[in-house]
Amino acid sequence: MYRLLRLNAVKEITGLSRSSIYADLTFPRPVKIGERAVAWVEDEIGAWISDRIAGRDEKQQ
Repeated sequence: MYRLLRLNAVKEITGLSRSSIYADLTFPRPVKIGERAVAWVEDEIGAWISDRIAGRDEKQQ
């Protein structure tokens, strides 16, 4: 079962602005859920955050 997050939730979870979310080519792509609405898959956002943490930890070693 997938959980979809709207932009405000994604911004709150990641701390990123709207423009940063759309400009970052490594950020998960949104899913179209309506004519004028998109959402992001929660698990993909979590994986993206985990990748950032792993990258940080690799640099510290």
